[in-house]
Amino acid sequence: LILIGGFVQLLAGFLAFRKYDHLGGAAFLTFSALWSSYGATRVLCAAPVSGHLLDIGAGNTEGFTAGSVAFLVLNAFLIILASSFNVVLLCLTLAMELLTICFLLFTLENLPLPFEIVMLSILSVICFYGATASLTNCMFGKDLLVMGPPLLTVQSSEKDREDPLPCVCPKSHLTSGLRTIAELLNTGAVCGVPTDTVYALAASCKHPQAIEKVYRIKDRPQEKPICIFISNLEQLRAAAPPISPLLWEFMENVYPGGIGCIIQKGEWLKKLGVGAGYSRVGTQDSIMIRVPDLTVLVHLIDMTGPLAITSANPSGEVDSTHHDMVISRLGHKLEGVLCDGESDEVVASTVVNCTKIDESGITIVREGCIPAGKVMQIFERVKNR
Repeated sequence: LILIGGFVQLLAGFLAFRKYDHLGGAAFLTFSALWSSYGATRVLCAAPVSGHLLDIGAGNTEGFTAGSVAFLVLNAFLIILASSFNVVLLCLTLAMELLTICFLLFTLENLPLPFEIVMLSILSVICFYGATASLTNCMFGKDLLVMGPPLLTVQSSEKDREDPLPCVCPKSHLTSGLRTIAELLNTGAVCGVPTDTVYALAASCKHPQAIEKVYRIKDRPQEKPICIFISNLEQLRAAAPPISPLLWEFMENVYPGGIGCIIQKGEWLKKLGVGAGYSRVGTQDSIMIRVPDLTVLVHLIDMTGPLAITSANPSGEVDSTHHDMVISRLGHKLEGVLCDGESDEVVASTVVNCTKIDESGITIVREGCIPAGKVMQIFERVKNR
């Protein structure tokens, strides 16, 4: 029970840090240490150790007493901080303070058993609810279990209260948020969007000036082409590109997903909806097309048409794997960022050159989230069939 309680609080603290909740993380890690120390001490003092009972009253209580006092002081600071955070964390810190008093009284051999039982019961209930709420809200990305409002609020200046985000940052799970980003893209804006790999910068293929802006935002060399995303393979079929049966079969096996196919460019792209951005996507002869495996992005493309896409990071730097990274790094240069939390991958897609698929097969241009070996296995299976 001691190990389980300590582990649950340790896990809750770790997830709180992952959610950028540093106070909650520090509190749960402190509680985990206190819970484990108190529980282990009580067990050792009640169980035989090498044939004898561990007696903390035999002139060696100073270390235990000093430790409990240290926990009392540390937790007192957490109480003050928790009062400006939420009710559950405040109650938890108060219960932990009372438990620490139990620990102190125990080291002084003056702990009433009924008081200890009541404190442990109260703490268990609060700990169970607090850890469950923290885990649930973190996993689902929304407040499903109420944690309560802060009891103390720090008065801030009008300037601090009105300090805006550098761009529009709607949530991806809201229909209104998706519409907001779609409207921005349709008017020629550049926005950060989630993909099934890492976060990307998106611009409508109908607005070549927006694609040009992507190059400026990233400081991307002009000779590096930008790919396009479509929502499904049927869009490509409707444009009737000159694609061989082997290439169709290969794309049906890799779309949707983290593999982008480079194919021959042509006027058929205008039927696909690329429009005025034709000359600014891909190279003069080829273009990479991908169908992402992310529902929110597919819906966005259905609302905007094909999007010119490139990773949302300054050229040469690491990919952005959370919307906060996009906002902090490029938000001041963007009109909007569609916030979807952490990305599903930490690296970009795998790029495959399919321009000579019938003559010499495919070649891996960039190995990303899908291993090159797996891509070649798919191709060989399709080719043999």
